[in-house]
Amino acid sequence: MKIYSKLNSFIMFLILSLGLQTLAQDITVHDPVMIKQKDTYYLYCTGMGISVFSSKDLKTWNKEPQVFTEKPVWADGVAADFKNHIWAPDITLHKGTYYLYYSVSAFAKNTSAIGVATNTTLDSKDKNYKWVDQGIVIQSIPNRDLWNAIDPNLTFDENNTPWLAFGSFWEGLKMVKLNADLKSIAQPQEWHTIAKRKRTFELKDNDPGDAALEAPFIFKKNGYYYQFLSWDLCCRGKESTYKVVVGRSKNVTGPYVDKEGKSLNEGGGTLLIQGDKDWFGAGHNSTYTFDGKDYIIYHAYSASQNGRPVLQIKEMDWDKDLWPVIK
Repeated sequence: MKIYSKLNSFIMFLILSLGLQTLAQDITVHDPVMIKQKDTYYLYCTGMGISVFSSKDLKTWNKEPQVFTEKPVWADGVAADFKNHIWAPDITLHKGTYYLYYSVSAFAKNTSAIGVATNTTLDSKDKNYKWVDQGIVIQSIPNRDLWNAIDPNLTFDENNTPWLAFGSFWEGLKMVKLNADLKSIAQPQEWHTIAKRKRTFELKDNDPGDAALEAPFIFKKNGYYYQFLSWDLCCRGKESTYKVVVGRSKNVTGPYVDKEGKSLNEGGGTLLIQGDKDWFGAGHNSTYTFDGKDYIIYHAYSASQNGRPVLQIKEMDWDKDLWPVIK
């Protein structure tokens, strides 16, 4: 009886352990980005003060301290009465420093700014761990700008020149050259539109409009710059229609074209990810190579969980024409 009792206890322990691991994998996220430091993956996403998770295996995730315990000092000057709910971060290691770009905004308004914070380590237990806010990099102002300063992604061209891609709705996604400090726009300024959909002309300038696209992410591979971006509507639970499309270019600033040769600036985009019976919508991706494998990371709205946004990590391959396919 003692043997059976111990065996039953062990089986129950395994069941509970597996259940907890499954729950740990099934984390709620919006707009996930990722980076690896030593043997640990760190995930940053939209949330209070920027949400952070860590993992050793891309399956079991542990909650880490948020980046900002208090909102950036400049935030209220951009979006009045800002509540420290920071959107769509982007993380890069450059010359020994981690640069974390992030978005301060109000929903459906381009009262927005992209800021950047820096750190020398991502390990919150390290004595040198400290995020230092460097302030605003780019700001959009209603009725002045027909673009929106959110959803940043930093990339470098073949000359190691830094470029920041960003944007949502209005008149498309933008890219601007940065200074070598990665904290400010280079002078003279150089701007490019990298993706655009048709917008109803009669709409007021402060209206986001009906050209639903956002969240560009540039990934260098196969001699191309691939631009992944999200079409249609996020953040609506069961009503979400998010999807991911892709185009590519030999130049970081474009023009980007889809598989059929249509320019992303003319509404082009090859469909890569979309919702189905299990997921209402899926999008706002980031793309990386870890240990020789390419991954695409995004959130999707679960049909079985009333539209909850859940982390998705998929391996990515390339077809004979060097276009991405999801395993």
